[in-house]
Amino acid sequence: MGKYSIKSKDLSKIGYRDDVARGLAMNLAARHFKHTPKEEVIQVLQEVLLQPEAYQEHPFLAPLALKLAPPQKQKSFTSHTLLPTAGPVKIYGNQGIEAAAKKQMELAMRLPVAVQGALMPDAHAGFGLPIGGVLAVENAVLPYAVGLDIGCRMALSIFDLPERYLQSNTYQLKQALKEFTHFGITGGLEFAQEHEVLDRKEFQQTELLRKLHGKAVRQLGSSGSGNHFVEFGLIEMAENNSLGLPAQTYVALLSHSGSRGLGAAVAKHYTNLAVDTCKLPREAQQLAWLSLDSEAGQEYWLSMNLAGDYARACHDRIHLNLAKAIGEKPLAQVENHHNFAWEDTLPNGRHVIIHRKGATPAHAGELGIIPGSMTTAGYLVSGKGCADALYSSSHGAGRRLSRGRAKESFTMSAMKKAVAGAGVTLIGGSTEEFPLAYKDIEAVMQAQTQLVDIQGRFLPKVVRMNKE
Repeated sequence: MGKYSIKSKDLSKIGYRDDVARGLAMNLAARHFKHTPKEEVIQVLQEVLLQPEAYQEHPFLAPLALKLAPPQKQKSFTSHTLLPTAGPVKIYGNQGIEAAAKKQMELAMRLPVAVQGALMPDAHAGFGLPIGGVLAVENAVLPYAVGLDIGCRMALSIFDLPERYLQSNTYQLKQALKEFTHFGITGGLEFAQEHEVLDRKEFQQTELLRKLHGKAVRQLGSSGSGNHFVEFGLIEMAENNSLGLPAQTYVALLSHSGSRGLGAAVAKHYTNLAVDTCKLPREAQQLAWLSLDSEAGQEYWLSMNLAGDYARACHDRIHLNLAKAIGEKPLAQVENHHNFAWEDTLPNGRHVIIHRKGATPAHAGELGIIPGSMTTAGYLVSGKGCADALYSSSHGAGRRLSRGRAKESFTMSAMKKAVAGAGVTLIGGSTEEFPLAYKDIEAVMQAQTQLVDIQGRFLPKVVRMNKE
């Protein structure tokens, strides 16, 4: 271009508004139009601005054209039909499970990717897969079969403290729960929390995770709403238990919550993506899947695992903060996910992805926690590795009444009376969590003797939940 050069103001005059596009245009002009008259260069650059699609394969103007009009990603989708008959489902505690949950599980077993299913004795209807549903599929992941609260989990700390410690320190334990836990959809603890999970490289690997990092920092060490809780209680350990602890009663801390806003945002984003790209008959659309051979499937898998590790980190902080508050170190700790998907192998050697939506992993010797309600027993268990149950057990007592029905059926005064009658101190809580809204935990445990062995029995004593 001789003594002429293209300036930013020249480009502004012909309609270039974006700084990056202007910089790119000036750079390309300087490199490729050194000996072309300025007016001709301006004319070419104006043509690129007006018709970028025509220049997207040009030998050197393509980068500018692609910046001005990025190619639209075509949302390609694949339509699938359901199988005429459902695949095999093993049901535990059949009589205590509502027909709607069985129907949902049957529908899931008509998916072309479905391999095997199981219903746990605490099962009840949910969205997509029923709560208490376990589904093995071929090379795919179903966001709604994992659920909204990815990596929701249980964590138990057992302390070398006798029963009388709890009786004489109830007030202090109540204050510790008030000070070192936070509940609800928004907000977090009032003092900074640190954990190595916040430095994980996965937070930089997708645009969604980058956006969610700040929320993950704010919510670390806190709990959600609904049936999430943190509670002190007493655990009576069985003879010859898997933890090798003397068979006596200990003070214990039990928590139940998941991956907070991080997991919910990941679940919603990839559920929508699955529904857009995996077209199923209307009644089964919530069971849309992402192939693990796809970019979206791999992104969800990475995000799900990060959300699960973040849920674990939240429990780590809860237990660490409360252990410090009472000046004790735990003798033993046990934790387990539900609401997650795992790679696994069936006895015939077939490689599958097992989704547990409200079900506890129970491979042979694997420890897990099955809570009841705020006034009933929870159980520390070890799995028996039952293949028919897809190496799973229940994740709790399971709801007898929906949240809405519970709110209609019970009053706060009735709940306070029931809780006090059971010798439990309650902070927060709502009628949605009224103990009678849940199935009988003893009947649920009786229905899964093939799946787990009981190692300890936990009774809640000082309970904190979200307040309505």
